Amino acid sequence: MKFRPNILWIVTTQWRAQACGYAGDPNARTPHLDALAAQSVNYTQAVTPHPFGPMARAALLTGVASPENGVRDYFDALPARARTVAHELRARGYATAFFGKWGVGRRDRSVPLVGEAAARVIVPEGERGGFEWFEGFEGGFLLNDPWLHGTGEGLGEPKQFFGYQSDVLAGRWHRWREQRAGERPVFAVVSLEAPHPPYAAPAAGVVAREPGEIVLPANVPRGGEAEAKARRELAGYHAHIEATDRAVGRIVADAAQDWVVVCTSVHGDMHGAHGLFRKGWPHEESVRVPLLVRAPGVAARRDEAAVSLLDLRALTLAYSESRPAGIAEESARIAMPAVVALPHQCDRVWRGVRTRTRKLVVDGRGEPWLFFDLERDPGETTNLAGDPARRREIDRLRTKL
Repeated sequence: MKFRPNILWIVTTQWRAQACGYAGDPNARTPHLDALAAQSVNYTQAVTPHPFGPMARAALLTGVASPENGVRDYFDALPARARTVAHELRARGYATAFFGKWGVGRRDRSVPLVGEAAARVIVPEGERGGFEWFEGFEGGFLLNDPWLHGTGEGLGEPKQFFGYQSDVLAGRWHRWREQRAGERPVFAVVSLEAPHPPYAAPAAGVVAREPGEIVLPANVPRGGEAEAKARRELAGYHAHIEATDRAVGRIVADAAQDWVVVCTSVHGDMHGAHGLFRKGWPHEESVRVPLLVRAPGVAARRDEAAVSLLDLRALTLAYSESRPAGIAEESARIAMPAVVALPHQCDRVWRGVRTRTRKLVVDGRGEPWLFFDLERDPGETTNLAGDPARRREIDRLRTKL
């Protein structure tokens, strides 16, 4: 019988690719992620297919883009019939477990998005994406003192756990890992809400730096409210990154070296780049995500393939069957299938294609909206969509849409 490795996914929220020590961010204190990166394939060009939580999570779990997976809008739930990577691995004999933020369940539009009421929304047993063990929550953005429900003892109804959310989930994963007995290999997902807002929430004792100490990228406009807001946000954001990096270190410590460990995020955050905030935008700060894959027998390296979170299902299934697991794509598609009616989010539907050196984004009518030469302009400061000299390049990329 072929070796079937245990597989662990660590999924964070709003952690953009740039915000890691190993990626060169001078604000980022991420020693545990840096150590993991030194042992992993670092997919430096990784993107989310959809820079918004529900669409991205549905795509991540199913390997199918939104809206084809059944999730078009913010309040759409992943259909109960949807086949996820957990279903696939259970069919291959894996024990499957999920801990943390679900984010693709049924929600009542009248319930506030932030707070205890949202955190106590139950994900029904038949709508947990094929995971046998579930200790999670639908939403609520409680970075401290979360409510969990599921299959764990005493979790038939939501129960509050006190402490920093990332630490609580690391502890629940550790408890399950220690108590679990059996011969089946494991596929587990630990889904952390941090470093999602509220950025001013306590971060497990990490003291946020003064906003003036934050090093801003060149594409954040200077001298106005965008700069001031970016500095305030990033001070809290990086405190949560540091706190969650510690929790990631504890989660990884429970996975032996012969485990496959994947660490990523569902999307990023603009944080003032181009004067914009939050996600849904097609810019690098919103669509690029960290993606590290540590696998037994696979040498650490930087990989510049055009990988998307859509690829993780196939990549994971290949590892589960001890098949070569690689991605050699030259482009990745990105999209926002709907406008999310929340403050600061992107104001239009769009589709795009991104290569290592170029990015084309078209609007809902299919007309070019943005075109960037990422090789010469990584900060996306010059939109070339209307440049006649680029028409042939743009037309060639449009065929990939």
